[in-house]
Amino acid sequence: MSESPLNLEHVDLIDKDEHIEQASRAMKAMSHPLRLKILCVLGDREVSVQDIVDNVGTSQSNISQHLAILRDKGVLRTRKDANRVYYRVGDTRTLRLISLMRDVFCGFA
Repeated sequence: MSESPLNLEHVDLIDKDEHIEQASRAMKAMSHPLRLKILCVLGDREVSVQDIVDNVGTSQSNISQHLAILRDKGVLRTRKDANRVYYRVGDTRTLRLISLMRDVFCGFA
């Protein structure tokens, strides 16, 4: 009994190169330990920079540099309210990935 070959016409995972490029950029941006910690703090919430600093435990300038990388790669979005800046995950697919990552690596059940 021989196995049938994989029919690649039905594989929807890599249907568009732009999705692969976007996923690659996002995962590269998330690959730094401090950025993973920031994403664990954010989860599916909108969080101010100061609250991120308080929870991650490093300087605001360091956090801001890493937030800028995540924002520039399309992982995070921002909202300004007076003199506060709030961050959230900007894409639902990335949010699903981060949710799984949090479950596996951040100690959330």
